[in-house]
Amino acid sequence: MMDKKVTPRGAYPHTKRVADFIYVSGTSSRRPDNTIAGADTLDNMGTKKLDIEVQTREVLKNIDKNLANEGASLKDVVDVTTFLVNMNDFAGYNKAYAEFFDKETGPTRTTVAVHQLPHPDLLIEIKVTAYKKLSDS
Repeated sequence: MMDKKVTPRGAYPHTKRVADFIYVSGTSSRRPDNTIAGADTLDNMGTKKLDIEVQTREVLKNIDKNLANEGASLKDVVDVTTFLVNMNDFAGYNKAYAEFFDKETGPTRTTVAVHQLPHPDLLIEIKVTAYKKLSDS
């Protein structure tokens, strides 16, 4: 049985390989069934609770799946650009991010605040560049 994949929400590929570099399009915590990880808990008033740590972990797992299609993984990532809707989420994002990357050996990183993302439940989107020699695949 094949895993269902998240499909791009526009006219672009998830990944683009140029020689030994792999560019991964902006990726969210959207699942193959179009639900959003980290946006499915309601508080006692019925208000949706958005969780930056859950969303960050899911984004990085989605990126890892996209890289696997190119014979690469998160260990091959050399640069990360993160878009946060609210910089108050920076600490939670940083905590979850550190579960995947090491400060000394991990990729370079830029984090910027954005006004909004393509769905109101999305708190974060990440795009990466990876380096994996074609002969290493």
